[in-house]
Amino acid sequence: MVSEGAAGRRAGPVRAEVALKTITADPAAPDRVRRVLEQALVFTGASLAAVYAPGEDDGPLRLTESAGVPGALYGLRESYPADGSSPVADAHRTGRPVWLGPEHLAEAAPEWRMSVRDVQLAALPVPGEGGRLLLAVGERPAGFDGDDRACLALVAEALAAPAPPAPAPEGEPGTGSFGLAMDTGRVEVGDALLDLFGMDREDFDGRVETLLARTVPEDLPSLMSVVEADHMSIGDRELEFRVLRPDGPPRWLRLRGRLLPGGEDRPPRLVGTVADASSLRTEVTDVARVQRLAAALATAGTVRDVSQAVVTALREPLRADRIALAELENDRLVVIVLDPPDPEAWPELWRSEWRGEWPDAPVRAMPTLAAALREGRARIWPAGSDVLEPALAEVGPGGLAVLPLPAAGRMAGACLIGWDSPHDFGPDERALLTASAGLAGQALLRAHAFDAEHELVGMLQRQLLPRRLPALPGGVAVARYLPATAGLEVGGDWYDVIPLPDHHVALVIGDVQGHSAAAATLMGQMRTALRAYAAEGHPPDVVVSHSNRLLTELETDLFATCAYVDVDMESGTGWCVRAGHPPPVLRHPDGATEVAEGEGGPPLGVLDRAEFPMTALRLLPGTVIALTTDGLVESAQLDIDTGLARLAHELSVSDPADLGLVADALLAGAHRADDVALLLMRYDGMAVKPLREGWTVWRVPEAARQARRFTRRTLRSWAVSGDAMDTALLVVSELVTNALVHTDGRVRLDLTLVNNRLRVAVTDASPRTPVKPNVGWEATGGRGILLVEAVSETWGTLPVSGGKQVWAEGPLDR
Repeated sequence: MVSEGAAGRRAGPVRAEVALKTITADPAAPDRVRRVLEQALVFTGASLAAVYAPGEDDGPLRLTESAGVPGALYGLRESYPADGSSPVADAHRTGRPVWLGPEHLAEAAPEWRMSVRDVQLAALPVPGEGGRLLLAVGERPAGFDGDDRACLALVAEALAAPAPPAPAPEGEPGTGSFGLAMDTGRVEVGDALLDLFGMDREDFDGRVETLLARTVPEDLPSLMSVVEADHMSIGDRELEFRVLRPDGPPRWLRLRGRLLPGGEDRPPRLVGTVADASSLRTEVTDVARVQRLAAALATAGTVRDVSQAVVTALREPLRADRIALAELENDRLVVIVLDPPDPEAWPELWRSEWRGEWPDAPVRAMPTLAAALREGRARIWPAGSDVLEPALAEVGPGGLAVLPLPAAGRMAGACLIGWDSPHDFGPDERALLTASAGLAGQALLRAHAFDAEHELVGMLQRQLLPRRLPALPGGVAVARYLPATAGLEVGGDWYDVIPLPDHHVALVIGDVQGHSAAAATLMGQMRTALRAYAAEGHPPDVVVSHSNRLLTELETDLFATCAYVDVDMESGTGWCVRAGHPPPVLRHPDGATEVAEGEGGPPLGVLDRAEFPMTALRLLPGTVIALTTDGLVESAQLDIDTGLARLAHELSVSDPADLGLVADALLAGAHRADDVALLLMRYDGMAVKPLREGWTVWRVPEAARQARRFTRRTLRSWAVSGDAMDTALLVVSELVTNALVHTDGRVRLDLTLVNNRLRVAVTDASPRTPVKPNVGWEATGGRGILLVEAVSETWGTLPVSGGKQVWAEGPLDR
């Protein structure tokens, strides 16, 4: 079957000639050149058409006018040297057209190699004087065929007509006109232009910034690209923008201007007119829609963002009843967006036979769709077509368009557009569909790769962060991590909760500089280092100092900030050490808050020898400690002092009974331009305080007997007797004897009783861990450890400040 669009293409040159004659009938029309270029898009399926002209004294070939998608998408420049190696320069020197396909562009010189693969390019001299050239770019698998080349030749001839006059000259701004001095920013305007901006003459100070202040913020960047000389070449410019008016909704205005070159004694000057866009045309042109789609896709980061941009750009302008966008994965189409999302709006076959949350099906189940994907061209079926399979016919009973989405030499997916009422497909509409399909395919491929990379880096970071927080004696801790919303690269924020001996807990939060896989990897290294140094039994300042030294020795350009808080859950005291990090915020039981400002050290990795002072904290039962990274309390619009004060206020009005809800509320209003990590701990105090006693073991012949005597006396005072007493004495005897025989230096015995569990710990100065014998009870040494293991529920060793602590623990009856 030959689609309506295909039939229209065979008559392309004839129809193009008629359209161009209509446009060139008025050579003084101000938008004649743009309208001529738009016909190249309509009749050849090109994505971009542009005119280049030589400068004064055979200077560089500069871009003077364009239509279609921005040239930057293909790596095109504003100017090319006339004697250089580029398609426009070759056509300019030889006076003959240049036709280039993907195979030629792939081997081209770097200065004019296309940034998008599978692109066709044509450069044609414009007849007559002036040396102007027509450049056309399209993503056409089969290239520009004979009809396309004939149409482009007609467009080049139409461009040969006299150029329209320039806007109002300097010093004579008429109604709605302006003249802008590029060096001073002073602008001359008429009363009509001020009326468009909703300003009175007495309120205008002659500065262009005053007018720009009335612009809708989203439109300001494109407007600045026109009024800044560094971002535009000599020639005409046109764009639309919105202004905020005090007496009504925003108004669309159209600016047409020309940058006049300066001389030795005069600066360059931008002159032109501004008019109400609604008075110039009743609706947005298809070319403008393609431009807006290109701008939306340029900022779309994810597959879902790309899909939504395509739906927004096509459904309303085409008055379509439904649009489906699907990715091609192997031989299956996986639908990623259905608009409308209501399943009842789609064929019954989609709901009954296709699997998954969104329908997906093998392409071979729809031969018509498979044929369209093989051809790589947009296919259109009007109402009443009897060749479509039911799965497609019910999508558009009044007309169906299938757009294959090409990218990187393959089909990235397909877009289905359906109408319920009979729909007429015009040539302009087909050009819109073709140009949109090429843009969507490339954007979909980029977004898919970006999603995969982001998921990989995100998975790396999730693996490096704690999966769950440990249960704490006398407290509760919760944590949250949220990636940035501005930009999707993963950062190096981390948090950790480290249980330590003697009911101590270390709360750690940190931030590695930058957003990258390298930052996430370094974050994992720093978290591991802090945990290892803390487990060795070092005080907080030594833990942070050792981590700083490690980071400086890693020879990385990144640095990290960190806050480390060691809390004694028995006494409610703590020590805080900061390395370039925001201080903790405390919420006391009465609701009062306090920013624990104390002296801190530099960030980790900046100085190899740095001091990290400790700040004492006093916690009452019910106190909440909040540790966060700077993404929550600092931004370009928020200084850190204000951010900490805001965090303290929000913490004071919260209910600490449920820390999870408190954490969610603190993050609810965050403007996350940066990653945010948040760690909260509520100190409740231990319900049962441990009983503790310690004994320094002197190296005398009766040391083991003295240790047993101390143990017996202590356990009797704790109401421990019988078998439990005998077991404890055996463990003490073996551990103390091992320490005296196999180590040198100080030996200490510590007894702890909590919740009817007795812990015996012997600390010595040797880092060597005791090892059980491999031959069992027949061994001549090491049987003491076997005895300890036999009579205890559990035992182990801990590094303690260069030495070790051997401990054994078990239940007992009192």
